[in-house]
Amino acid sequence: MLRYAEATLSTGLLVTIAVASALGAGVKGVTGMGYPLLAVPLISLVGNVEDAVVAVAVPNLAANIALCWHAREGRHEARDLGRLVGFGIFGAVIGTVGLVNLPDEPLLVILAATIIGFVVQFVRHPELHIAPPTAHRWSPVAGTVTGVMQGAIGVSGPVVAAWMMPYRLTRDAYVFAITFLFGVTGAVQLVTLIAQGEMTVTRGWATLVAAVPAAVALGAGVKVRDRLAGPTFDRVVMAVLVVSAVSLLLQVAV
Repeated sequence: MLRYAEATLSTGLLVTIAVASALGAGVKGVTGMGYPLLAVPLISLVGNVEDAVVAVAVPNLAANIALCWHAREGRHEARDLGRLVGFGIFGAVIGTVGLVNLPDEPLLVILAATIIGFVVQFVRHPELHIAPPTAHRWSPVAGTVTGVMQGAIGVSGPVVAAWMMPYRLTRDAYVFAITFLFGVTGAVQLVTLIAQGEMTVTRGWATLVAAVPAAVALGAGVKVRDRLAGPTFDRVVMAVLVVSAVSLLLQVAV
């Protein structure tokens, strides 16, 4: 994660944090992902990347807990969560501590390219799926990469979504699985950031500004998701992945 001077809480930055947080949380309520993917680049246009990552860390964790509970009926259909979470924790520590002095740009570009490749493949083969034994075998790799991305750049959604989509889970099972994994790796990231002294007083206020609109928008997004099913839900997730690739490239640009 790149080092920046801490941004001051100007009126423009506060408004940007509130609007970006509402937008990201609304999308997350619909698809289970997208909060930091959308909020961090937008906030970074006025503030900086590190402040943005820290500002949304707490409300994003709260959103994951809420969505995971809301979709809990799908927990019995979820697969490989133990392995994904275990290796996700390992990767999150590596990403937050071990990669803290490395530049973000190469990781962001690689991640964006991976997303685009997956979306193209999914559009060409809408019934794309991964066999349970194969998914189980490779889940440690997916979990580690998820944790590393979450720890290093605060973004793991595209990795999780691209990995879980071929599982062909039901809507609630998919949302439960990805938010459970997001929640655990996000909690590890938050604890590590606090231990490193990254949660300053100024960033604490920024977190409060982000939390209120996020809570309102999240609830609205969940109501929209309840009306989606099957192919429609898949298409919405694909659209969010495309937007996430653009937002990651935007984050490189700023």
